[in-house]
Amino acid sequence: MHHKASPEIFRRAKELRSRLTPAESVLWERIRAKRLNGLHFRRQHPISKYILDFYCHQFQIGIELDGEIHDQSDQKLRDMERQKDLNALGIYILRFKNQFVIQETEEVLRLILFEIEKIKQSILK
Repeated sequence: MHHKASPEIFRRAKELRSRLTPAESVLWERIRAKRLNGLHFRRQHPISKYILDFYCHQFQIGIELDGEIHDQSDQKLRDMERQKDLNALGIYILRFKNQFVIQETEEVLRLILFEIEKIKQSILK
C-alpha cells in the first residue's frame, strides 16, 4: 500500500537524513544495511504527512526516537494523534527515548526484533 506524501515532506526528510541526532546515529549504525537480522530499514521515511525516524516496509513498523520535548503535554497529544493516523494506515509504531537508545542499545534492538516477531506471528494466523 502506497501512502502519498507531498514533495515538501520528501525535501524535509532528505534534510533530516543529513543531520541525525546522536540517538538516531547510534540506532542507524546498528540497523542500516540489513545489519539487524537482514531487515531493511529506511531512515527519515515519509509516509502521508509524517516523517518516521526509521521504517521497515516489510513489516510496516515505524520506530520513533523521542527527545525531551516529547514529555511536554501538547507534544504528547500531537504524538498520540500521529500514532493514531499511522496505525490507521496499518503502520505499527515503536517509541524509544533518546537516552534509552544510547544507554541500552542492545535492549532496543531486542525489543525491535521482539515486536517484529509478534507481527510475523499475527501475519501467519
